[in-house]
Amino acid sequence: MPDSQIDFSDIPESTAEELRGARRVGRPSSGMAKQLIAIRLSPRLLSQLRKMAAKDKKPYQTLIHELLEKAASRAA
Repeated sequence: MPDSQIDFSDIPESTAEELRGARRVGRPSSGMAKQLIAIRLSPRLLSQLRKMAAKDKKPYQTLIHELLEKAASRAA
């Protein structure tokens, strides 16, 4: 159901006190956040990587990170 079809009319407005006590929800700050980059891969390679990741039941970006990390550690 899209948000536009949800009836929020029975939910009262938050008070200033409630808003002061609110906290941000999301991933905790670890100090080791990964950096967002852009990389160009051939469609064939990306397809292969996605299939490999699906076989391992993990996101393909995680698989790419792991493969690059292993290759970099061997090269060092």
